[in-house]
Amino acid sequence: MAGAPAAFALVRGHAAPYVNLTSFSDDGSRMLSLAMRSIAQVLSQPFRAILWKSLGITIALLVVIWLAIEWAVTYLVDISAYPWADTAFSVVTGIGAFIGLGFLIAPVATVFVALYQDEIAEKVERADYREDPPGRPMPLIPSVLLSVKFLGIVILGNIIALFLLLIPGVNVVAFFLVNGYLIGREYFEFAAMRFMTPADAKRLRKAHGAEVFVAGLIVACVLAIPIVNLLAPIFGTVLMVHLQKRISGRIPLR
Repeated sequence: MAGAPAAFALVRGHAAPYVNLTSFSDDGSRMLSLAMRSIAQVLSQPFRAILWKSLGITIALLVVIWLAIEWAVTYLVDISAYPWADTAFSVVTGIGAFIGLGFLIAPVATVFVALYQDEIAEKVERADYREDPPGRPMPLIPSVLLSVKFLGIVILGNIIALFLLLIPGVNVVAFFLVNGYLIGREYFEFAAMRFMTPADAKRLRKAHGAEVFVAGLIVACVLAIPIVNLLAPIFGTVLMVHLQKRISGRIPLR
């Protein structure tokens, strides 16, 4: 692709002059450094408008879902003739809804942030990689389709993880493995597709699968922290932009 950084030539089978300058497998501190830089940028002034919109809409949608569940329980299940059973059912339903909403935070926030991923990526590129050719924004329809695809993948992955919660010793590991893989794959390929074709982005991701998976695990850790997990989609986008640049040998401008 014309204008793409030379490092991306690797995915076409040619030598790349600086694609292996950085090895995250040999130096985990560099990945941690990228993560710290990413979270600092998420909280910085250029990202605040997107951050507040994301938080507001995500919380509003979760409240609507909660009210819908409460309505369904109140009007579709009538066991008021048995006060003890009604109370027990309400408690169990409330706990179940709370856990379910916890799993829905990621998909709900992702749907919103996906529409702003190009804007987020562009802010990172302008701030830290001004000398590089700018990435190409994804057209609206492919962007929406990608958002729907990722939403479906995240929901499916978390349903599997939810069922695995019933298996002792597997539940926590399953949550991180499933989300680490899915988040790493989808967010990294998005960042790479600003500079190359989807097929080349997939090949680049597979060539650096370990680094991408570790980055996905970091985002999954953020996803596991209540309230903080509302930042996960924006944080994941910023982190993967940095990772894609690191893989290509680009060092953030200071």
